[in-house]
Amino acid sequence: MKTVLLCGGFGTRIRDVADDIPKPLIKVGAMPILWHLLGYYASFDFCNFVLCLGYKSETVVDFFRSQDGELKLITSETNELTSYEYAGLINGKKCSVTLVDTGLDAMTGARLRKVQKFIGNETFMLSYGDGLSDVNLNELVKHHQNQKKQLTVTGVRPPSRFGELQVDDSNSVTGFNEKPQASGGRISGGFFVCEPKVFEYLGPNDDLVFEKEPIQAIVHDSQMTMYPHDEFWQCMDTYRDWELLNQMLKSGKAPWVRS
Repeated sequence: MKTVLLCGGFGTRIRDVADDIPKPLIKVGAMPILWHLLGYYASFDFCNFVLCLGYKSETVVDFFRSQDGELKLITSETNELTSYEYAGLINGKKCSVTLVDTGLDAMTGARLRKVQKFIGNETFMLSYGDGLSDVNLNELVKHHQNQKKQLTVTGVRPPSRFGELQVDDSNSVTGFNEKPQASGGRISGGFFVCEPKVFEYLGPNDDLVFEKEPIQAIVHDSQMTMYPHDEFWQCMDTYRDWELLNQMLKSGKAPWVRS
């Protein structure tokens, strides 16, 4: 099963960390967050990837060129998109990574539509190149298969940005949790599983946002299900998010790191 990762955005909210590379290349520890994410999928033996590149796509290509492995330009009369194929070890697993330049200004739905030919007529996974989790990917796929819908999304409870207080009737503080999981409704954590019919919901325009009209139409057709995940999930939208991920890795308490 192939995994598509959306890696083409500008990442404007994290410019105080790096402003000359796309967000998926920002390092957590010694390696880009993208490499951590690829390694996580590979740890479940999902080793075939398609990366939708955009902003400074050449820097992502250069990163893979610098790794131990083989990178080659894909040339085809029917392939109008600049694309490369990388073959090498990621997290000790033999992986294949197709890097596709889907355009500077294309939105998520357009990027996904443009890589359809690299996926084929098969079930595939989809996520973003700037978030980490310890979601059980095998259980996620099993849930998708059991529900028999066109699209499954991982529903998470994001960590609060404020400390949570527990108090008694006299307002004495009885507990404090710096970064609790939100107890309210869930949000999309990415980590989708998709059937190829999802492409039928993707129009031809470059400003198509997958999370808007296409998903709304899928929901309207009762073809979307949620896989609940209550453990670790963390996006990297801000400097504070980046700092937290680096602290977790440095402390040896990084839930996304699997042997």
